[in-house]
Amino acid sequence: MKFVLFVLVSLLLAAAEPDWKAIDAESLDLLQRYLRIPSTNPPADTRAAAELFRAELAKVGLEAKLYEAGPNGQINLIARLAGRNRTKKPLVLMNHFDVVPVDRAAWSMDPFGGIVKDGSIWGRGALDMKGIGVMQLMAVITMKKYGIVPDRDIVLFATCDEESGGDLGVRWMLKNHAADLDAEYVLDEGGFGTRDVLQKGKLVFGISVAEKQPAWLRIRAKGTAAHGSQPIPDNANMTLLRAIEKAMAAPPSGKQHPVIAEMLAAVGGELDSNKFTNAIQKNTLTLTTLKSGVGDPVKVNVIPSTAEATLDCRLLPGVNAQEFVSEMRARINDPRVTVELLTTIDDTPATSFTTPLFETLRRVIKKHHPTAEVTPMMVPYSTDAPKFRRKGLPAYGFTPMILTAPLLATMHSDEERIPVDQFHIGLRMMFDVIKSEF
Repeated sequence: MKFVLFVLVSLLLAAAEPDWKAIDAESLDLLQRYLRIPSTNPPADTRAAAELFRAELAKVGLEAKLYEAGPNGQINLIARLAGRNRTKKPLVLMNHFDVVPVDRAAWSMDPFGGIVKDGSIWGRGALDMKGIGVMQLMAVITMKKYGIVPDRDIVLFATCDEESGGDLGVRWMLKNHAADLDAEYVLDEGGFGTRDVLQKGKLVFGISVAEKQPAWLRIRAKGTAAHGSQPIPDNANMTLLRAIEKAMAAPPSGKQHPVIAEMLAAVGGELDSNKFTNAIQKNTLTLTTLKSGVGDPVKVNVIPSTAEATLDCRLLPGVNAQEFVSEMRARINDPRVTVELLTTIDDTPATSFTTPLFETLRRVIKKHHPTAEVTPMMVPYSTDAPKFRRKGLPAYGFTPMILTAPLLATMHSDEERIPVDQFHIGLRMMFDVIKSEF
């Protein structure tokens, strides 16, 4: 009897091939409407975005639960597509509603217009990560619409606060509603396919299993206030400049991380040299802000008594952040200078890349891109995935698109966009993942 049921289920699955032409049109329209919602963080008012998702899910009979995490429209969302095997914990498809602010003057078109032009869809969040969110949403909707029951529950989880660290997003949900996220696996943003980032001319598809630790620092120098016409040795600005130079002279990061070793093996032993590949192989320090001066506007003829800078440091997994900061203080070695760690560091181990889900991702990638080399990947930026990894859950970054270096550079920048054809292929790949058994 069990065999007969298995055969019937298999036949039903095989017969239910979606109408991808119609789904492509529907999904592109949905992404355009989503991009037109300016869910900028701050303030991370994601109510309109959450209501959009809830309405789309309701059309196919799926109920979305909204979680109000803050007083200004900070809404998280969960929807569940029931699976066949009740002994397996769910796969969580995680995305975030919020986007970073824009400099409208730097865009050639409306950053919240959802405009399709030159084969791409443009707008803040197209890449990070409304495009992936729509892929996840439409994959779940398509499964439900065509009566395809997944092997395990699929939980769609959209958060409000990823761009500010997740205090009202994933952190809040894990603290207050952990039972609703009792998963076996998590899929988030992160890895991607490329022909020019990891190795030119070779299609490499990365699935992120680890990311660097953000260690944001404030360096503050004190000096003596004085008239600018009479130079003094105790100038806070000059003290700060010397301190920054010493801070940036960090020693090499040490031995190669195992994930990087896997990446090197996948591409034939050497990664191309660019800002992305350089960043994932070592600890990095970036000077991001400088603040000094007296008055508004600042007076040119006044030497200020304080000056400060911020450094965005990204540390490899396994690096002790407190030791890193202590070594920096020792290099600076100046009682007039303080170094303050602005972030809470929770070192996170890499997710295993020998799990059934990783192999499913590999198989799906190879189905759609047979020539691709598939590898676990380290990414230099931050996502919500480590919040699950620290709880022992395998969490993978899966951006099912082939992207060029210039397109990747539009993340958090001007002219953010994704290719429409890759958006459609990515939806098919997401669909193939969630209908698989693993």
